[in-house]
Amino acid sequence: MSLLDTRVPAVVLRIDRNPFHHGTLGAVRSLGRAGVEVHVVADSAGSPVSRSRFVHRMHSPPPLGASPREIADVLRRVAARIARPAVLVPMDDAGAIAVGRDREALAPFFLLPDVSGELPERVADKAELAAVCASLVIPHPVTLVPDGPAQAVAAVRRLGLPVVAKWSRPWLLPSGSGLRSTTVVTCGQQALQLYLRTEEAGSRLLLQQWLPPGPGRDWFVHGYADRSGVVRAGGAGLKRQAWPRGAGLTAVGCWTPNPQLRELAERLTRELGYRGVFDLDFRHCATTGRYHLLDFNPRPGAQFRLFSDAAGLDVVRALHLDLTRRPLPAGAPREGRVFVVENYAPLAALRPVPAGRELAWQAADDPAPGRAMWALWSRHVFRRLRRRPPAVAVAPPSVPPSLPPARRNAGPTPTDNEKASSR
Repeated sequence: MSLLDTRVPAVVLRIDRNPFHHGTLGAVRSLGRAGVEVHVVADSAGSPVSRSRFVHRMHSPPPLGASPREIADVLRRVAARIARPAVLVPMDDAGAIAVGRDREALAPFFLLPDVSGELPERVADKAELAAVCASLVIPHPVTLVPDGPAQAVAAVRRLGLPVVAKWSRPWLLPSGSGLRSTTVVTCGQQALQLYLRTEEAGSRLLLQQWLPPGPGRDWFVHGYADRSGVVRAGGAGLKRQAWPRGAGLTAVGCWTPNPQLRELAERLTRELGYRGVFDLDFRHCATTGRYHLLDFNPRPGAQFRLFSDAAGLDVVRALHLDLTRRPLPAGAPREGRVFVVENYAPLAALRPVPAGRELAWQAADDPAPGRAMWALWSRHVFRRLRRRPPAVAVAPPSVPPSLPPARRNAGPTPTDNEKASSR
């Protein structure tokens, strides 16, 4: 018998058009395996998620660039088709923010955490998060918000190179603009060029202190703050591999106990009065020994299934149980468990893991999404390779034939530093 109330369906919402968002599939499988009827509001064109046997029905998502009100309108139409209250699970920041803004209008149709309407937007906004950390004395990289081109260049000089440039509201970045949510800036001119695209980006540019990545430095904490504010489910994870390397999403993560990070997460959510699922990203500073909060995502992280405990509880199941007034089981943590995203870390998917491993796409009880992902990924990689400009062969400089043989090979041997600077 399922611990979850299977009479109450779930609606998984994703605004982002990324077909390789494995977190959406994780939510579908987690709830579907427990017997919950799962509806998905997301782009289904070629999406591996749509192939899952645990999807009851796919629904068309809001149009690209939709406002929070337009997103809420789409959700109300979906609710009318379902014809009974459902647990709503936003899987990206745009969805979580839209639900927060229109919580009162959506509450008659969906079961939602009791959180202040503006709080998800406040913590997702990277400029606001810096202010939140300052007020709560939580370590955060030094962050400057330039209000003009000259200030952007001055901020780079003040922080020292390299500098991390971020858009405060990355969910507003227009598709096809080439703008990235985060960029490592290596000169003042680069920061200036980014600042000049502020209007196009739709939000403020932040320039942030660079904290070098490295083994054992990138961490994340997932959890669910229940009706009383107690953090349940989830845990602390260490990012073993990222894609792209150094500063990308978690390709390989390991459930690793870290009481200091757990306490930071509990204090942060308690003092903010936050309720619901959260995903926090931290980077450990080797110089100070402190963990700096980099991001607060007011929704499940894509790798949330890493934290499935001995009772089968994860943050998405915790959300459903709590909102349907069911008790949450107390399962033992499965520390050392590993989560692997196969298309980003294929070799790691083949290595044995004594403490257990879960793959993002492949599952014995739901194989179709894994097959669909590999077919789609192969086409994606092939298209990228075709767009890559061909390498231009550079002929070695000719040596005048009049020189004696010894002179043809003469010349200083480059030092290790010179080799590194030419890479």
